Amino acid sequence: MKKLLLATLALPLLAGCATSPTGRSQLMLISPESAIVESKKAYLTTVNQLDQQNKLVDDPKVMDRVATITGRLVYVAKQQYPNTSNWEWSVAIIDDPKTVNAWCMAGGRMAVYTGLLDKLKLTDDEFAQVMGHEISHALANHTAERMSRAMATTLGVVAVGVASDHHGAAMLGAAAAAKVALELPNSRTAESEADAIGMRLATQAGYEPDAAVTLWQKMGKAGGSAPPEFLSTHPAPGNRQAALQAMIPEMRQLNPSGTMAPVAPVQIVR
Repeated sequence: MKKLLLATLALPLLAGCATSPTGRSQLMLISPESAIVESKKAYLTTVNQLDQQNKLVDDPKVMDRVATITGRLVYVAKQQYPNTSNWEWSVAIIDDPKTVNAWCMAGGRMAVYTGLLDKLKLTDDEFAQVMGHEISHALANHTAERMSRAMATTLGVVAVGVASDHHGAAMLGAAAAAKVALELPNSRTAESEADAIGMRLATQAGYEPDAAVTLWQKMGKAGGSAPPEFLSTHPAPGNRQAALQAMIPEMRQLNPSGTMAPVAPVQIVR
């Protein structure tokens, strides 16, 4: 019986494979559709809490800037990834001047902290690179991939528990894995993938690809000995700036004239 159960637990690991936009093989035990459903639940809970704490920015100037820049990126994303046309694209602007961070969940639900804009004094081009990077995580199904990693860990814990008759320990591990699934950091490979896809999105939306390099220079200088939250969840290898710099000539060929893309509708959460 134990051997049968172990074999059953291993089946999803063998079958759960997908391919990212860059051609990378991904472990997928959770479907992208399921990741979108779970992300929506988490997002709505977070937004409701922020609203109750009066942490959602309603400054028209800031809202317009975020909606315009993000809307151009979303327009390009919809053109290249038609399956995202029905996503509920939205951005919560969080009033937190100390936090330098932004994120995008599966399904196009995003957030940006005022500390990112104010502390780093981001240009429009640099902000486009941040949001392009974050949107790329959603386009490449990185949320589903992180959740799948958590599930793979859970299956391992359950298998060990069954094999040793420690059912209570197995269930506790499964519950813990489920709780942190949406909070796991992306892998370094996923971050590099988002760098490349994000720079492409921003360039095609009309923003300068050079800004990807100046953005990370600012990130590296921010916070002194205490790195920004953005860097704590976005591991940056020493050669990241060099890799981005090397991609600039190719990116410029995508939009030589720097033509601005139309602005797609993006809801600013209030």
